[in-house]
Amino acid sequence: MLQRGQSWLAEKLNKHASRTVVYQREELSAELSATIGKSEYEQDDGEGIVTRAQVRDFLINTKDLLQSDIGTWPRRGDRILEADGDTTFVYELMSIGNEPPWRYSDPFRIKLRIHTKLVDTIT
Repeated sequence: MLQRGQSWLAEKLNKHASRTVVYQREELSAELSATIGKSEYEQDDGEGIVTRAQVRDFLINTKDLLQSDIGTWPRRGDRILEADGDTTFVYELMSIGNEPPWRYSDPFRIKLRIHTKLVDTIT
């Protein structure tokens, strides 16, 4: 029952709170629906200085990415292009600390939470 509810919520997010982005890996690309999010994290440099940062997350349905031309899990170096009017923002997947650049966003693995950083703006 909970998994059905999570699937229903994922469908509603895609329909009402997502935008189309382009996911790129080298010469491959796929248009996918993504919900925008953020993750905040702290990193200690080992000498008592803590850096706080925020990254832009893209929540993408797992099956949509795996069934696209990309066909595999997200990896560092992949890019996500997000258009906003005449401007395209280019984000690159990044790891947070020792974590991979993505994690599941829910217990049923329906959505991926992909961590990125802004690397370019094209006007």
